[in-house]
Amino acid sequence: MPAVVITSQDAPEFEGKVTIYVLVCVLISAFGGFTFGYDIGISGGVTAMDDFLKEFFPVVYERKKVAFENNYCKYDNQLLQLFTSSLYLAALVASLIASKSCSKLGRKATMQLASLFSLVGVGLTAGAQHLWMLILGRIILGFGVGFGNQAVPLFLSEIAPARLRGGLNICFQLFVTIGILIANLVNFFCSNIHPNGWRLALGLISVPAFILGVGSLAICETPTSLVERQKLDQGKKVLKKIRGVANVDLEFDSIVQACDSARQIKDPYRKLFSPASRPPLVIGMLLQLFQQFTGINAIMFYAPVLFQTVGFGNDASLLSSVVTGSINVLSTFVGVYLVDRAGRRILLLESSVHMFIAQGIIGVILLKDLKPLGSLDKAEAIIVVICVCAFVMGFAWSWGPLGWLIPSETFPVETRTSGFALAVCCNMFFTFLIAQAFLSMLCSMQAGIFFFFVGWIVVMGLFAYFFIPETKGVPIDAMREKVWKKHWFWKRYFVDGQDED
Repeated sequence: MPAVVITSQDAPEFEGKVTIYVLVCVLISAFGGFTFGYDIGISGGVTAMDDFLKEFFPVVYERKKVAFENNYCKYDNQLLQLFTSSLYLAALVASLIASKSCSKLGRKATMQLASLFSLVGVGLTAGAQHLWMLILGRIILGFGVGFGNQAVPLFLSEIAPARLRGGLNICFQLFVTIGILIANLVNFFCSNIHPNGWRLALGLISVPAFILGVGSLAICETPTSLVERQKLDQGKKVLKKIRGVANVDLEFDSIVQACDSARQIKDPYRKLFSPASRPPLVIGMLLQLFQQFTGINAIMFYAPVLFQTVGFGNDASLLSSVVTGSINVLSTFVGVYLVDRAGRRILLLESSVHMFIAQGIIGVILLKDLKPLGSLDKAEAIIVVICVCAFVMGFAWSWGPLGWLIPSETFPVETRTSGFALAVCCNMFFTFLIAQAFLSMLCSMQAGIFFFFVGWIVVMGLFAYFFIPETKGVPIDAMREKVWKKHWFWKRYFVDGQDED
């Protein structure tokens, strides 16, 4: 039986409008997503640059020069993959620390810490003289990513009006995609700057990190965070400011009531595993698994490598990555427009079919015609690029942004920072797993790796159909009554007083 669809008509309406100040707050905080996206896009291009490989991975450089080397295996090197993946392993650990920071210091202060970690990490990676400096810099930058990915989606969900929460929250993912696109452009130009183009490419991550740090001085803390920390007068004042109206009593009382209930919970992580917390926890964690196992980061991390594998030259492959990055950005705007109109579920379901077809065609072409030696003919290589673009398009308006949005809006306030921290941890773990394993999987599975991801897309589409409810327009603190208790499956966890455990 499919999930019950809950609409905004089922939820109370709070007064308020979208103010210029809120839009400024959204714009500045979303630079945390820009930093994350820039790193996703830059790492694949840098690992394809000869100057970088000669300095840190000479074995890979020599293997790459050999014309008869296996198409699928020429970049298979665990240390090279560790350059990309170490950041996400660090971000996993950082997410748990950032959860405490969000609760004790606030969302705004946590974003400032994200900026500081990122700037230190960038300095080490861009100036690295030894491999250990490169990896250490990536780890510190990973702490910046972990703190930013924890704080920014929570911040956006808590300052946005319920009716526009989806669109404003997706600005985080929008800036991730913009970061990826800018990184692809930087890779394209820096690949022709010798011998330090890779240093410039890595160093430019400092720009969005600096904007986040300095810009965060001008934005407010969220009303929920202020009330959590017993700053009620300040919380109500900020709520009036971001809503642009004087009468915010109904919404403020809802926040105070939720925070009072949350204050009774001494161990939020223990509360997360009570029956009533199971629906958002299971969905939040599985969304992170599914988001990564669509295969999107395998494509985004290693797009230049992938396009070289199917027969494009170095410049052509980097330019193809710019094209896919542009489509990623434009398609995310589609998600911003549709998420609060069509809803979350329809985007997840449509894109599952969409991505299944695109990735399946890629797999069939590579299985049929890309042997370990040689390359695809020009027509087939273009079809692969088109299918990659179609795949990116589907992901960008669905599983990409909604993997961050849904967990940030479905946890109750008493477990919101801890629950979202576990979701971010899962995201970083599976991102690390894909980043560390993809090139080895490509070597051993060859074209079969795309069928591996296709199988996961089938699983996630079925899960979305049966188990993910619609949350469009539902106030965050009304999810329990308006969503979980009305869902055909999850309502079983709210009987006999279990929701009060």
